[in-house]
Amino acid sequence: MTSPGRHGLLDLYGCDENILRDAARLQTILEQAAAAARATVLYRRFHTFGGAGGVTGVLLLAESHISIHTWPEHRYAAADIFLCGHMPAQAARRTIEHGLCARNTRWQSLMRGEAV
Repeated sequence: MTSPGRHGLLDLYGCDENILRDAARLQTILEQAAAAARATVLYRRFHTFGGAGGVTGVLLLAESHISIHTWPEHRYAAADIFLCGHMPAQAARRTIEHGLCARNTRWQSLMRGEAV
């Protein structure tokens, strides 16, 4: 069986704290990432945790999802890029890295749905 999708886990370190607190800007960055991956956005939902808190957000895609969780106090964000088939997850990854001004990143990519 061919894998139906690839699931990317992206840790972003040394990010711009102001971006990590800005839900509207994060939504724009994730929408740009979806466009870079040629994905179709079906639904958007972002929540700010008030004060100096971070943001959690998700784009529901026709091809799965892209999500983000931020911790401005640590200048850290965790993003999740799950795309069907052979869509260019690396393009979405680079867009998010650039948009958050990350100094360092760690990327893990898993094939989903492969038979054991």
